[in-house]
Amino acid sequence: MPQGEVVGTFDDYNTAVVFVEKLIANEFPAQFIAIVGKNLRTVERVRTRIDQGRVALSGAITGSWMGLLFGLFTSSSGAGASAGMGTLSLNSIAPSVLIGAGLGTLFNVVRFSLARNKRSFASQSMVVASEYQVQVPSNLVNDANVAAARAEKAAEQ
Repeated sequence: MPQGEVVGTFDDYNTAVVFVEKLIANEFPAQFIAIVGKNLRTVERVRTRIDQGRVALSGAITGSWMGLLFGLFTSSSGAGASAGMGTLSLNSIAPSVLIGAGLGTLFNVVRFSLARNKRSFASQSMVVASEYQVQVPSNLVNDANVAAARAEKAAEQ
């Protein structure tokens, strides 16, 4: 844990960052500054619903891309390429895309069905704090206050 005294308390992280930027811009040594979050909470935002259809579609899209790449590599290195023909056609790539889509769909549906912790939604977790404190070592509190005062004075002008 950082040791020191609090030179600023803020409701959100971005405001604390702006304060730290002002300290650094006014020649306060950056390596002695810490932003400490207090009263941490985990917030999980639900993004979307997941069902068999969405899982299958996602697998099909991913598999199609893989099949396309495979088809591009195999059709450009085939017999036609050695004879100087080197032309790509839809007929040479389409089977790879379709097979890739099928395999991707199958893989994703089986993987989703076998998952032990199956949930019907996708989410994103983050840790947030109720307040953020900017701390500096006790022997540098005066220097931090001077740098903050210079920043305020510059902002007023």
